[in-house]
Amino acid sequence: MPLPHRSRAAAATAAAVFLTALGSAAPASAAGYNGVCGSGYKAVNSADLPGGAGTVHLAYNGSTGKNCAVTIRASKGAAAPMDVQLALASDPDSAVLDGGEFTSYAGPVYLKAQGACVTWSGIIGDQAAGKAGTNCG
Repeated sequence: MPLPHRSRAAAATAAAVFLTALGSAAPASAAGYNGVCGSGYKAVNSADLPGGAGTVHLAYNGSTGKNCAVTIRASKGAAAPMDVQLALASDPDSAVLDGGEFTSYAGPVYLKAQGACVTWSGIIGDQAAGKAGTNCG
């Protein structure tokens, strides 16, 4: 299903911030995976947001072939702009996005990607991180 116009714009913004953040240094502390993707999902990769804001986690369920991404704040607080995005690396139009104002995490978002590489990213405020073309297979 195509993303609504507003979601496509948010996804484009997230992708631009994501590409800028790829060269950023990792923060001193990170937010651990909280299991929010559900039963059968195991954390397989992560990317720390600059300044210790939090961490974007990628999880995978081998039984279903689905990936899950979630952006987790390092500490809960007042609602802040956050998002998480997950897409097939070979098909940016496959992107799924959850964005809004959250107190602890954005997501989870799910995407069937068995046998494919994924690109995933997250934003907390003006801090972004993610990885492109990872976890292939």
